[in-house]
Order: sequence, then structure tokens, then C-alpha cells
Amino acid sequence: MVLVAAVFLAPGAWAKTCALSISGNDQMKFDKPTLAVGADCTEVALTLTHSGKLAANVMGHNWVLAKTSDFQAVATAGMKATLAQSYLPADDTRVIAHTKVIGGGESTTVKFPVSKLKKGEAYTFFCSFPGHWAVMKGTLTYG
Repeated sequence: MVLVAAVFLAPGAWAKTCALSISGNDQMKFDKPTLAVGADCTEVALTLTHSGKLAANVMGHNWVLAKTSDFQAVATAGMKATLAQSYLPADDTRVIAHTKVIGGGESTTVKFPVSKLKKGEAYTFFCSFPGHWAVMKGTLTYG
């Protein structure tokens, strides 16, 4: 009985990291138009792979998540930022999660808690490299 109680009271006993992956190429396309996060996940580990050959400063890609209602404003504001800033406004609370910008042959992972997501909310993921976000985007669902 004590062992059962310890499992239920142990920190992280209910923690579940859900792994997602997506790839971007030199033709400015993600390989998946949608991603889904299950309601039983407590954290997401999203891995972005750049399957192309071009360098980050020429055809770099990142993965950015925002509410769909914030997506265009965040993407537009990011056009004023630099590659070192991953083409995102500094400390923008509308950005739920993002990876750094990577070039061909590279990959990167971002982890974020699902507590930042809300069931029923519409989310858009996109590449914030200038000019890419208009075509390089998709939807993420939670729950």
C-alpha cells in the first residue's frame, strides 16, 4: 500500500514527454501540414530536421509555434529581427515555443510544457525566416 501511494505522490509520476518530428527542405516546405499533441502529454519535444543542403543564412529554417490569431503578427514582427535572433521579436510572449534557425543537414530540438496549450485553441506552426512563413506553415492540435 505504501509503494502505491509513493508512486502517486512521486514528482513527475504522471509526466509524459511526447516526441514530434518535422522536416523542412530547400523548396521551403515542411514534410507535415499538421501535428497533434495528445491530451496525456505533459511536455512536447519537437525535433526539426533540415533535409536540404543550403546554409542557414541562405535557406535556413526554424519551427515556431503561436496561437493562430497571433501567427501573422509574430511572423511580420520577426522580419525586423536577425538570423541570430531566429527572426523572432525578442521576449515576445505570443511565441509559445521555437527552435533556432538551422541550415541543410542540421537538426535541433525544442521542449515545451503542454501547460502552454489549451484544448480547443487554434495553433499555427511556421518558419519565421523572412518570406518563408507565407508558405511554410501548418496547424498543431492539442487534446
